[in-house]
Amino acid sequence: MHETTKKQINRENLLNQGVTLLMEQGYHGTGLKEILDAVQIPKGSFYNYFGSKENFGAEVIQHYIEPFIKQLTGHLQRSEGDALGALRRYFDEGIADLEKADFKGGCLLGNLIGEIGDTSDICQKSLQSALNRYRDLLQSGLAKAQQQGTVRTDKSAEDMADLLVNTWQGALLRMKIEKSSAPLKQCCQELLGDFFKA
Repeated sequence: MHETTKKQINRENLLNQGVTLLMEQGYHGTGLKEILDAVQIPKGSFYNYFGSKENFGAEVIQHYIEPFIKQLTGHLQRSEGDALGALRRYFDEGIADLEKADFKGGCLLGNLIGEIGDTSDICQKSLQSALNRYRDLLQSGLAKAQQQGTVRTDKSAEDMADLLVNTWQGALLRMKIEKSSAPLKQCCQELLGDFFKA
């Protein structure tokens, strides 16, 4: 039992460190030794946890998206009959967090899509899975808002969720170079505050 717990803690620490370093330095700019040194795990042990750097990257992607899935799920569950409002609150919270972080990092998914999205099959599948999970959750929120009469029904919730993810990712990239939340706010206002509304 104790050994399993220690292994789980080490694995969690490696994933947390992976998110931090991949966000700061990118996939190719981050060495395994750097990650292992930061969490004080011997190099040979890494392969007991992940098998390869690619497998590690794929798991870091899933580890990264999980808090966003939980946060968005929480907003939708507490929506009290206003799913569109819940989506807006979720994105407003995200924008406030990015402003506090001085616009550093952006989104690990977007960063890695640009860096390794077409060079690593394992990471590409993980990125696709993470984006699809996120998109599906947005779709369920938009579908609920359609049922509540606050979101247009002449477009499918799936198409609107895709548009929202695509626009948000582009806005995150512009945010990084402009050091401003204006692209993010425009994305939310134009889509959630106007184009999607019934």
